[in-house]
Amino acid sequence: MRPSIKINLLKWLIAPLLAVNLIGAGLTYWLAWLPAQDAFDQSITDAAWALTSQIKRVRGKTSLELTKQAEQMLRSDHFDTMYFVVRDSNGETLAGDHNFPPVNQVTEPNEPVTYDGVMNGEQVRIAALYVSIERTPVYIGIAETFRKRNQTHYVILISLLLLDGALTFFSIAIVMIAVNKGLSPLRELRQNLDQRNHDNLTPIEFKETAEELSPVIGAINSLLENIRKGASAQQNFLANVAHQIRTPLTGLRLQLEWLHQRHADEPETAHSTELMTSSVERMVRQSNQLLALARAEPSRFKPTHLEDLLLDKLVEESVQHFIEQADKKQIDLGFDLQPARMKGDRFMLRDLIDNLVDNAVRYSPPQSTVTVSCREQEDATLLTVEDSGPGIAPEHRELIFDRFYRVNDKIAGSGLGLAIVRDIAKDHGGEITLTSGETNCGTVFTVRFPRQA
Repeated sequence: MRPSIKINLLKWLIAPLLAVNLIGAGLTYWLAWLPAQDAFDQSITDAAWALTSQIKRVRGKTSLELTKQAEQMLRSDHFDTMYFVVRDSNGETLAGDHNFPPVNQVTEPNEPVTYDGVMNGEQVRIAALYVSIERTPVYIGIAETFRKRNQTHYVILISLLLLDGALTFFSIAIVMIAVNKGLSPLRELRQNLDQRNHDNLTPIEFKETAEELSPVIGAINSLLENIRKGASAQQNFLANVAHQIRTPLTGLRLQLEWLHQRHADEPETAHSTELMTSSVERMVRQSNQLLALARAEPSRFKPTHLEDLLLDKLVEESVQHFIEQADKKQIDLGFDLQPARMKGDRFMLRDLIDNLVDNAVRYSPPQSTVTVSCREQEDATLLTVEDSGPGIAPEHRELIFDRFYRVNDKIAGSGLGLAIVRDIAKDHGGEITLTSGETNCGTVFTVRFPRQA
């Protein structure tokens, strides 16, 4: 798999974010739980201190003056069980629970200590206190079970997990939105390039581009400029070669025609000259198409060459040399030309008409019909070439406008005619459509030129 900038960004952002969240959650947990533990310990320590006020020394004996009601209040708790004990220095229980764990490990007077222990088989938290009553040491112990502590611990833990989970989810969502937003200039650049056709080599604008993409766009623009120069040089070469070849080929054809007339009474020579003439005509036609293709390139099109003209008159001038070609195949070449005004390049429109009519005559079978028509509409000028030939299968209709694509290889041709027509129509702001005839036979090419082109 190819490396992804988006995935790398997400990994380097989300992984540290999760680690920070986990560390923060752990610290928050301890900051919440330790004060809660201290509060619980302080509660049982206060209870131990409260018992010291009830210890009296009477006639040399130490006793705890604690009423039943006060003892009941000491032991009462909605969640936990409370235990207490008061012992002398010999470990004798003066009051409270006799099975209370030892509490004489306290060595510093008036300094309570807390620790874990076991009472009646249940874990308890003990607060032990050593006090001196009239110079007589007394040990006090208060124990509380862990039920309330565990409940509080559970609530703190679940609350922090839910809070940290929500914060993590929103943090990841924000990171993903930020990464997508940050990568949007890349998507816009890709869309800009995807929307371009093969002949759009204009530079990409820098104005609203992120600073980080400026070097990339600069490199792309440099590449586009190099491609444009190469394409321009190629088209110039193509046009020059086609123009240079056409002149000697025309002279060669005239010489062959003269040779054919002179040796018309010699069958073999006449047949040979006919073949050579046919080959030269094909070369002349292909040279003309290459020249027309070079002129039709959008990069070479100049709107300043547009002029007001009558399309119907241009059709009349252009199709005269096709009449002889149509007669040879016994094709009825007809016209339905209505006055049609438009703005266009006269030479390029002649190339368009020549290629459409030549294509119709060339691919139509003998004794068929070809009709060329033009007319005006309210917002457009239409040129239509219709034939009664075999038609074009649907799977070929999107491909026939590609250069060098041919539907029928048995018929001589270069596969450039319809590509030239498409480019010229596009140069004039028009569009070409392909449909079937009225009886689903034949082919109808319609070129629509906008009136304000």
